[in-house]
Amino acid sequence: MNAPYDGDRGQGAGGPAPAQGTAPGTPVPGQVPPPAAAPEHDPYVQDAYGYDPYRSQDLSAQDPVAEVLYDRAAHPPPPPGTYQEPGPLYAAPAAPAYAPDPRVWAQTPPPEPDGPSRHMPYGDHATTTQFVGVDSLVTQATDQQPEPDAFAHLYRDQQAAPRTATEEAPVAAPAPSKPAGRASSLLKSSALMAAGTIVSRLTGFLRTLVIAGAIGVGTFNDTYQIANTLPTMIYVLVGGGALNAVFIPQLVRAMKNDDDGGEAYANRLLTLVVVLLAGITTVCVLAAPLFITMMSPKIASNPEQMDVAVAFARYCLPTMFFMGVHVVLGQILNARGRFGAMMWTPVLNNIVVIATFGAFIWAFGGFTTSGVNAATVTADGVRLLGLGTLLGLTVQALAMLPYLRDAGFSPKLRFDWKGHGLGKAAGLAKWTFFFVLANQVGLVVVTQLATWAGSVAEKQGHPGTGITAYNYALLLWQMPQAIITVSVMTAVLPRISRSAHDGDVAAVRDDISYGLRTSAVAIVPCAFAFLALGVPMATLLYAGSGAGAQNIGYVLMAFGLGLIPYSVQYVVLRGFYAYEDTRTPFYNTCIVAGVNAAVSIAAFLVLPARWAVVGMAAAYGLGYAVGVGVAWRRLRTRLGGDLDGAHVMRTYARLAGACFPAAVVGGGVAFGITRLLGSGVTGSLASLVAGGIALAAVFLIAAKRMRIEELNAMVGMVRGRLGR
Repeated sequence: MNAPYDGDRGQGAGGPAPAQGTAPGTPVPGQVPPPAAAPEHDPYVQDAYGYDPYRSQDLSAQDPVAEVLYDRAAHPPPPPGTYQEPGPLYAAPAAPAYAPDPRVWAQTPPPEPDGPSRHMPYGDHATTTQFVGVDSLVTQATDQQPEPDAFAHLYRDQQAAPRTATEEAPVAAPAPSKPAGRASSLLKSSALMAAGTIVSRLTGFLRTLVIAGAIGVGTFNDTYQIANTLPTMIYVLVGGGALNAVFIPQLVRAMKNDDDGGEAYANRLLTLVVVLLAGITTVCVLAAPLFITMMSPKIASNPEQMDVAVAFARYCLPTMFFMGVHVVLGQILNARGRFGAMMWTPVLNNIVVIATFGAFIWAFGGFTTSGVNAATVTADGVRLLGLGTLLGLTVQALAMLPYLRDAGFSPKLRFDWKGHGLGKAAGLAKWTFFFVLANQVGLVVVTQLATWAGSVAEKQGHPGTGITAYNYALLLWQMPQAIITVSVMTAVLPRISRSAHDGDVAAVRDDISYGLRTSAVAIVPCAFAFLALGVPMATLLYAGSGAGAQNIGYVLMAFGLGLIPYSVQYVVLRGFYAYEDTRTPFYNTCIVAGVNAAVSIAAFLVLPARWAVVGMAAAYGLGYAVGVGVAWRRLRTRLGGDLDGAHVMRTYARLAGACFPAAVVGGGVAFGITRLLGSGVTGSLASLVAGGIALAAVFLIAAKRMRIEELNAMVGMVRGRLGR
């Protein structure tokens, strides 16, 4: 029979020593032989003799969620070698370094460890950590003071008794309260900006509906679209991009470093923008005929359309001045923590324009009854629409002044520009200028081709096939991107930037993968919904514009699937911006604009005039598909050759596999109802509702069978919010 194990024999302080003269390895009578050599440790077998074989004391094993959210940058893990390595499964445990000696009545305690121990995994130092025993907790239980009321300060003005000196003295807040306050403020600001953006988008979309109801979606609306697009293009080209990308960071830096809180720098920047835009606006108003000819040679060849387009342009071009003023004042407010005005004041512009075109309908009738065009519109009608458009941007800019006064900022003209960093900031804006220029060149090419094709198609009896149809379909197509993808990346982008700054490539990759997969749950179904239900969407929304609404639906269908690469491109470029790389996005934009322009030219030359703009809409998505391929490879190389591509592609493939049969069923249902009830308001509404329900039902069933984890997580979150 084997002798029982005696842990003190041969290894404690008082154990007997081996006899002299005994050869090493010879068994000594009365002494347990040493254990055999331990076999190689199996990493999948727990140590039965370990102090904690099932890691019940390991905080990361008990709470994996807290481990994921744990900030390792602020609290690095213990150095290697701190944790006790598990020993062999059936071997006796090693003797402790400071084993108790039964011969000593009061022995010296072992020294404190130098580094963090196993039971303090968050970086606490063992020599400075205070441990409180049970006796101390019991004896000091009655000495605990009640916690102060966190809401008492809200009711101090209602208390009758005067406050004492102790109450008047400010109380130092604990350290975590400051970040919590900043997070709460950031959350409120983000919610306020998101709400303003959504309302602005919705009112902007309502504005397009009223404009279409007033002047249709044919060539007459094309003249207004070109005149209204010109100031935005020129403003963004000459200063808008540089203002947001270069001057605004300089403004924030001046607010932090200057003694006056950056007020002098802000006034210099405001004066520079006012003077620059005033001069450019004056030149552009005088050169309005030249700009119209550049944007649309087809319209310039028609004297009636040319006169109306030039008249619209001379009313619309001054809006670029108020655009610049609005942006500068809004960024000054943003730098001071006032975010609402920048997002909500565009709603005023939309309301003014809606009222203007509503007044046009009241005075001259809707397009379906008046049939207004460039030849029949009166000078008063052009003046009403032009002045209303100019008034909208003016109100938007002037509405910022009360917010500035409330923030304590006094706008003043300051011309002492030299020696204050404005020239250096202007020199840094070259890549932003090239970035914007590439976009604008592609837009000019598409505008020229679309207006030409729309003019030819309208003469053939197909209205709504020009630049107006392109812009209206594009606005509707971009709404999921603006609401879903931008919202997801707004929350993820600070984390990506922080990880890039810390050099944590794995975290950057994981966050980009998360942004792609999370936004895809909504973006991919929306893309297939545009493909299947584009026509009933357009005929319902633009029913007041006449027969051209159906052609807008065809353009929307062509845009449809391009929403997927358009959203992916937006997320991938955030990775370059996190590393402060603006040159790569510029090159990528050149590729997208080049492909878009080349394919648009091919569509214009090959397709009939009625379908040319439909081909241009497809070219837009194709350009972004090519751009995504280039940007993906560059970012993957930047992140060490891994971008979680397999996981992302699996999610997109499963979503597309679930959406394809759903789009076929939903589109078939909508087509059948349209053939039965027609394409009027009633038929369009019925086909859109029935087709949408069928599409959503088939998609959810297929997605559940495919076990798409991102969709399951979203459904679970929604059920949790609803309490189900």
